[in-house]
Amino acid sequence: MTLAQLEYIVALDNFRHFVTAAESCDVSQPNLTTQVKKLEQEIGVKIFDRDTKPLQPTVAGNLILLKARKILLEVSELKEFVLTEKESLEGEFTLGVIPTISPYLLPLFLPEFVNTNPHTKLKIREMQTAEIIHELQRGTLDIGLLATPLEEKTIREIPLFYEPFLLYLPENHPFLKRNHIIPAMLDANQILVLDEGHCFRDQILSICDSKSTKNNFGFEFQSGSIESLKRLVDKGVGYTLVPEMAVMDKEESKFLRRFDAPEPVREISLAVTKSFTKNVLIHAMRKSILLSIPERFQKEEQYKMINWK
Repeated sequence: MTLAQLEYIVALDNFRHFVTAAESCDVSQPNLTTQVKKLEQEIGVKIFDRDTKPLQPTVAGNLILLKARKILLEVSELKEFVLTEKESLEGEFTLGVIPTISPYLLPLFLPEFVNTNPHTKLKIREMQTAEIIHELQRGTLDIGLLATPLEEKTIREIPLFYEPFLLYLPENHPFLKRNHIIPAMLDANQILVLDEGHCFRDQILSICDSKSTKNNFGFEFQSGSIESLKRLVDKGVGYTLVPEMAVMDKEESKFLRRFDAPEPVREISLAVTKSFTKNVLIHAMRKSILLSIPERFQKEEQYKMINWK
């Protein structure tokens, strides 16, 4: 028994004519006739008396048609409910954000998003990339906000923007005499990087064409904070690379140098599982984020994207 077969017998009851019923269901008359006969054979009950002109439901057929109409109505209501749910922004959703994005992007877009979507509650967690991927796949996280591409078959990525990497230098460093920097000038052993597990670390090492750093600073510092690295640089300890949103303060601009074009960038995206149906939430969040960032971040052609895998 199929929903299509139930639709056919209801249409036949409505029109009492095989050709007209078939046309209303957008199928051929032989196909409708065959499916009605199959249903009658399956349940062992004759639904229509074909000897009457026009045909009439049998006594048992009337009861079956009553049930069929109820089932089709409930299915229609279920479809309408699902459609409404897909287009609704009401409810609580979990958002995982990597630490190198969270302190810089969240304050920019969250106020606008909350004001625009007052019935949406975001439960936000700072998480490393591997954790976000794992919890998306487990279904314990709704959306991720992180650097991509992830190269995960079960995850759909919605690219947002391309954020440049900038070189952050201590006062009086020789590089400050230059207008622009090229990656080949960088010494991986002088660069402060984040702890292992952060995709930002892997991207910095990729820019430097290095797999690791062996500094001579006299200490080993494991940190997940870009701000901590900046403060060390301020004290004359090496230099580091930072995402542009981390240094939008004009006071810090004198310690920054851009790379020659095409600038190295990281791609920032929203990530959901391929079964995620709340596209309206993705669109709303994407809109708020794009309204909050510099327009130049959205021009991919002027950049060189740095992968972290």
